[in-house]
Amino acid sequence: MPENKENLLKIRDRIDEIDNTFLDLLKERLKCARKIGQLKSRDKRAKWDPLRERQIYDRLFRLNDGEFPKQPLYSIFHEIITTCRLSQKSIEVAYLGPEATFSNLAAVKYFGHSAEYVPIETIEDIFYEVERGRVQYGIVPLENSIEGAVTSSLDAFMKSNVKICGEEYLGITHNLVNHSGNIEDVKLVVSHSQPLAQCRQWLRKHLPGIPTQTVFSTGVAARMAADDPTVAAIASSLAIKTYQLQIVVKGIEDYSGNTTRFVLIGQESPSKSGRDKTSLLLSFNDRPGALNDTLSILARRNINLTRIESRPIKGEAGKYLFFLDLIGHIEDGIIEEGCERLQESCYYFEWLGSYPQARELTPNP
Repeated sequence: MPENKENLLKIRDRIDEIDNTFLDLLKERLKCARKIGQLKSRDKRAKWDPLRERQIYDRLFRLNDGEFPKQPLYSIFHEIITTCRLSQKSIEVAYLGPEATFSNLAAVKYFGHSAEYVPIETIEDIFYEVERGRVQYGIVPLENSIEGAVTSSLDAFMKSNVKICGEEYLGITHNLVNHSGNIEDVKLVVSHSQPLAQCRQWLRKHLPGIPTQTVFSTGVAARMAADDPTVAAIASSLAIKTYQLQIVVKGIEDYSGNTTRFVLIGQESPSKSGRDKTSLLLSFNDRPGALNDTLSILARRNINLTRIESRPIKGEAGKYLFFLDLIGHIEDGIIEEGCERLQESCYYFEWLGSYPQARELTPNP
């Protein structure tokens, strides 16, 4: 109908006006962010203010009053805020490469698309690059909801002098991919050890007799599948686009709700955001009740312990280091007091960092 067509054109014209206004305001916001960066540089202040960012999100969610979907609203402003912050100073982020790994996805989710991403071959090398200041940040997997701790990351903390600066949770969907998209062509399945472990039952049931091979990362696996039509990889959705692969079967993980926690590492932890975690590395004196006494220090101060993980100290039989996550920031009086008491009672104490807690988990498409 002519009337409907005329109304449609009017609405589209209005949308164009709104988009033009968005663009003008985005450019103005970018200029403001750069001015803030210049002022902070003069005062030698940190470019990243986690408390300010959290206040922005809270204010926007409150003003939105649920009208615009919350997760897309967060994603839009996260990209805007991150882009404006990175305009003050370019940032390089190291991740377990090559391109299109889950670590790559987690890094982009945390920093948006404006950072410069540097693929590194091993988790240990990521720590090495950050510790020596060759990149500002690195992002590494720390634990998976199915397979537990990523031991190579825990071991690297024991050997490196870096701080945890943030965390990100990524919903993991494992796809079996190859060159053709046909399961009949699969003669070998390759991936990182964690995805292979998380899909072992599916592989045993649907590809019996097909051998598997562990490689450094899902990105390496995807690249192998792109080069050899007889190889299938367990890889991310980003790998499908990057290496022009076809999905054989989507979602082959053995258990639903599969998530991986990644942590951001750098040389300094950020200031408090008001919604933080603190991570510690401890070793107890060799005496009965040492662990209980240590946990009692936290319990008496009503400090919430959210995670404890042990790792053997290499070369010292029977001795362990413990990784702890607490709710709160080292600048909080009760956390500072608790850490001081722990330092007095423990054989070894290291503060690994205080950092903003991750926001609500969103699934990886």
